[in-house]
This record gives sequence, structure tokens and C-alpha cells, in this order.
Amino acid sequence: MSVAKVTEIIASSTKSFDDAVANGVERADKTLKNITSAWVKDQSVHVEKGKIKEYRVVMKVTFVLND
Repeated sequence: MSVAKVTEIIASSTKSFDDAVANGVERADKTLKNITSAWVKDQSVHVEKGKIKEYRVVMKVTFVLND
């Protein structure tokens, strides 16, 4: 029997939402082992002087706990 846990993280990128997701998963993998999925809960952008400066995502990351 497996038991999974879900944790919420926020990640960002100056390039795109896709890159923000990739950054978040890559960073989470350094701490959380056995990541099986990530669900993007929310997206937003930080704007300065009419230009997008940063893409941000809020994600729920699922990982399986070790036995």
C-alpha cells in the first residue's frame, strides 16, 4: 500500500508559465522524493511599467512517502 502527500509551492520565472512550472518541479525534487504529479492551481504575472517582469504559479505537488 502506498501513501502520498500533497504540498503547495509557489514558483516563478522571467520567461514563461511553463518555465515557472519546470523551475518549481525541479526545485521541489531536490527536497521531496518520489514526486508523481504537479497540479497548477493558479497563475499570475508581476507587471512593471506595462511589461510582464515575472510569471508565477501556485502548484500542488504530490509525492509518495517511503515505506
